[in-house]
Amino acid sequence: MLEPALLPTPLVDCTDETFARAGVELRLKRDDLLHPSVPGNKWRKLGPNLAAAVAQGHTRLLTFGGAYSTHLRAVAAAAGALGLESVGLVRGEELADRPRNWSLRAAERAGMRLEFLTRAEYREATGRAEDGTDADAGTAVGPHRRWGPCLVLPEGGSNAPAVTGAAAIPAELPDLGGHDVVCCPVGTGGTLAGIAAGLPPGARALGVAVLRGGEGYLEGEVTRLHRAAYGREFGNWRIDHAHHGGGYGKVPAELAVFAERFERRHGIPLERRYVAKLLAALTDLAAAGAFPRGTRLTAVVTGLPDPE
Repeated sequence: MLEPALLPTPLVDCTDETFARAGVELRLKRDDLLHPSVPGNKWRKLGPNLAAAVAQGHTRLLTFGGAYSTHLRAVAAAAGALGLESVGLVRGEELADRPRNWSLRAAERAGMRLEFLTRAEYREATGRAEDGTDADAGTAVGPHRRWGPCLVLPEGGSNAPAVTGAAAIPAELPDLGGHDVVCCPVGTGGTLAGIAAGLPPGARALGVAVLRGGEGYLEGEVTRLHRAAYGREFGNWRIDHAHHGGGYGKVPAELAVFAERFERRHGIPLERRYVAKLLAALTDLAAAGAFPRGTRLTAVVTGLPDPE
């Protein structure tokens, strides 16, 4: 059985000198505490998909990720707890014969079968149909032909059901209004899409891209997810592309220093590749006067630090 989640997750004030000087309030939505094995936005996004898998009688989940993918570990843990098989297609065939890193070991310990693909195979496996529908709809021909009947979940877990799961985040934030901006890191766009869809009138969402060169592409993904989940677009969000730290998975020295100082000041451990970039971006933007005085920022802490 899958352990119950801690819902609603804690909402804590974060008194910080930079934000105080800018007349901006900062709160942290501690989704990193949501679940011990399926933490943060992974629970939010996987919940509706797992419910659909069980309801539809699926016995196997198939998904995609890189060598340190939190999504792979989360799917492995959740599938194992529910008695489902899981297959993880990993980008990088060169990893097949190398010793497993801590992340891939954790996925395998939870029962996930790992298959290592070349970059070209990986792109083909994660592709969409010509009409723009998702391979995660459970009808992807390629994965089914090779791995048998399965529910296919996209890279990062971002699909229409995942968006509806993430849309519950604003409902756990009291008294949202015109002075509120709810913020999250953006990798595949599902969490931002859900937050924006769940906001009341006047409130806005801000995403901070963690990958380089995502201008336009990530906006297109969020729009696509909104159409898939709700049949409409939302105009209450934007993405900052200036704080990716050099690219996906990269943690430059200045970002590491920022994270260490933040942890010392506030006693909250920061995941580096997503959460630290989000908070560093908000700090820079507040210092630059990007938010009107009186703005209340709520930063969603989407995951836990790596154990190694």
